[in-house]
Amino acid sequence: MAAAAPTATRSAKQKEIQGLLLGRYEIGKLLGHGTFAKVYHARNVKTGENVAIKVIDKEKILKIGLIAHIKREISILRRVRHPNIVQLFEVMATKSKIFFVMEYVKGGELFNKVAKGRLKEEVARKYFQQLISAVAFCHARGVYHRDLKPENILLDEDGNLKVSDFGLSAISEQIKQDGLFHTFCGTPAYVAPEVLARKGYDAAKVDIWSCGVILFVLMAGHLPFHDQNIMAMYKKIYKGEFRCPRWFTPELIRLLSRLLDTNPETRITIPEIMNNKWFKRGFKHVKFYIEDDKLCSVNDDENDDMESLSDQSLSESESELDTRKRFARLPRPASLNAFDIISFSRGFDLSGLFEEGSDGARFVSGAPVSNIISKLEEIAKVVSFSVRKKDCRVSLEGSREGVRGPLTIAAEIFELTPSLRVVEVKKKGGDRVEYEEFCNRELKPGLQSLAPATAADSSYLPSDTE
Repeated sequence: MAAAAPTATRSAKQKEIQGLLLGRYEIGKLLGHGTFAKVYHARNVKTGENVAIKVIDKEKILKIGLIAHIKREISILRRVRHPNIVQLFEVMATKSKIFFVMEYVKGGELFNKVAKGRLKEEVARKYFQQLISAVAFCHARGVYHRDLKPENILLDEDGNLKVSDFGLSAISEQIKQDGLFHTFCGTPAYVAPEVLARKGYDAAKVDIWSCGVILFVLMAGHLPFHDQNIMAMYKKIYKGEFRCPRWFTPELIRLLSRLLDTNPETRITIPEIMNNKWFKRGFKHVKFYIEDDKLCSVNDDENDDMESLSDQSLSESESELDTRKRFARLPRPASLNAFDIISFSRGFDLSGLFEEGSDGARFVSGAPVSNIISKLEEIAKVVSFSVRKKDCRVSLEGSREGVRGPLTIAAEIFELTPSLRVVEVKKKGGDRVEYEEFCNRELKPGLQSLAPATAADSSYLPSDTE
């Protein structure tokens, strides 16, 4: 009889999982497991979409005080919606379990691909480009992964890279008064020397070091710093002692020497990586669109206890959910990719003023997309301009023939953060003087009246040095 107890326990646990998700997600095979969680393949019974569901044991994480850690992970995954990052769709909870419904990436770990041997240069470069794109996007939104390695990078069915496992990640709000992080974390072979020094570190520079180790592994098929004795390996990392295989090109060696620079002050930055000749070869600059944000939290039944998780990062009030549903019908702006964001500098004005160029201008606002579009329509009406709209693009066209034809202006709205939009305005036709007069007299004052960006929003933008 005693032997039957574990089976009965497993059956009860499986029943609890299936009961919670009955009518919504059909649970499939176990994909993997850790100390506090198991990951299952599942299918949305309504849409047929394949998902991965991470099942976390609430009792275990409450026991060792990790509930704040889980909340932070949810908050972080909400910030980083990018094509090369595994997406969190939904969070659900019962009295004993927390469920992360996530994007299912069925190509497996990048580690499995590298374990078979080194990759061709063009393949390694493509993965590295996508990795840097994802990491730059995270940094621009104040998120630092701190455990980048091939085991935490997945590949989808099209061979595109997806960064996963933000369990050790940190946010800019956690930075100490000295401007540094102090938590010792990461995987030994991929950890930066300044982390080993335990004197505080810039988490962005730590991520760049890890990216350098990953690039080396992709190209060489083995680690740059390796020793059976972990302390001996740490000494090699601290001194930056590594040798490049003979098939590495001079360009690649120069890039790696900058990525694996033991001095974080002189280590290559994200903008410099993006401008590197080896990196840029074959790179495709693509703006991406984020589908409607489906992330929400759901209780399975009225008996479930959510008090231990009930804060803004996990649960939402009915009014907030109603707001989500109401705005779900509005077009969602394209999210600026890392390469767009990184082009911004400290000179980019967040007070609601324009950053002006010869035939274009950018404007940062905390106003919703619908308000921005309405304001553009209102401005157009005042000066008798015709308006054409498509998703988050608005075209304004003057009725009067100028020196160079009617003035035509295109405005496109991009998402910089979940609460911050960038309006990019460009002259598509007509006279420049007339365009500048229109901007100064009508467009600039009109857009300035919208909700401006706040100081908190500005923390998402990269600095000149990063």
